Amino acid sequence: MRVTEITAYHVRIPLRKPVRHASHARIDTESLVVRCRLENGVIGWGEGLPREYVTGETIDDAWKLLQTSDLPRQLGGRWTGIPDAIAALDQFQVTRPAADERDCFGNSVRCAIELSVLDAVCRTQQQPLSVVTTLIPETVAIRSSQDFVRYSAVFTAMSIYAQVRRAVMCWYFGFKAAKVKTGVEGVDDRQMLRRLRFLLGRTFDLRLDANESWTCANLEAKLAPLLPFGISSVEQPVPHEQVDGLAGLRGRIGVPLMLDESLCSLVDGRRAVEQGTCDLFNIRLSKCGGFVNSLRLAALAQQAGLGYQLGCQVGETGILSAAGRHFATSVSNIRFLEGSYDRFLVREWLTREDITFGRGGIAPALTGAGLGVTVDESAVARVAQRELRIEV
Repeated sequence: MRVTEITAYHVRIPLRKPVRHASHARIDTESLVVRCRLENGVIGWGEGLPREYVTGETIDDAWKLLQTSDLPRQLGGRWTGIPDAIAALDQFQVTRPAADERDCFGNSVRCAIELSVLDAVCRTQQQPLSVVTTLIPETVAIRSSQDFVRYSAVFTAMSIYAQVRRAVMCWYFGFKAAKVKTGVEGVDDRQMLRRLRFLLGRTFDLRLDANESWTCANLEAKLAPLLPFGISSVEQPVPHEQVDGLAGLRGRIGVPLMLDESLCSLVDGRRAVEQGTCDLFNIRLSKCGGFVNSLRLAALAQQAGLGYQLGCQVGETGILSAAGRHFATSVSNIRFLEGSYDRFLVREWLTREDITFGRGGIAPALTGAGLGVTVDESAVARVAQRELRIEV
């Protein structure tokens, strides 16, 4: 097998509703979609979401990285199977700036390229993407095989009417857990949690995501009035620049700490373990540089006695949703699962299959070869803002 062509698309897709949290407000998604063609004619697809407030790169940065990272040299080898492709992708690097000490700038590009190659190679070998989990040595202790997984809901900054409506829908459709965005200007977090707890009941799992809106100096004061409502964790409560200060607060604030914006690479993960700054990792395929790096982060967390969830980024299409499903059904002990919001979130589907979760957040494993979904190339063409074709 050999890669002969990589084609990148900058796509812009409107969201069904604006999504707002403490770090950003979004009405559409600007994403990088990549198509990989092998010499046998098999095509694979990948997706990455450049987010400046997460890993530092914009969609324009991603475009430049594609042009400067010498893909023909890095992806021009010949492979006999999936292990060869994984080994080659392990060596693949985007042209990162010298100051990138966290090794995460350009992770959306790395994710999109890696997924497209793995999709094509797995299709050639007639294996689902989830087989990759069994081929990474570090994953021995976390390998699993599940027929179904359960996603959680999310409450972003929204009107009281919308909160009540979503809470009723969560209860009616049998959801068991939800993330609540806090720290948004103009929103009374305590009243919101009181309302949600009343509507959802005492056994419903609620966790918080502050999106860097608090500080180490005020974290205890911000959390104190919220803890009586039974919070299972708080995600990224402080800006990345203050994350080391969480080591002194962890275990003292009465709720487990989860890292997100401060957990974008194995460098970040190892530092979090060494510094003792968290209890949980929020792993997201795009921000963490792809499927394989995300597997290694889960394995690192497990080895260190930490928990982990599989998160998602606002605006993921069915391509990344499918990759997340393969991760979720092949990795054990995922504390919370986010994603597969396709039908509820994006106005344009890029996959012919609807893989949105069903009642109660339950969704089946994808068993087809590669990602197990069919990309609608006409849909990609409709939303593409620009295209870049690179012969390998």
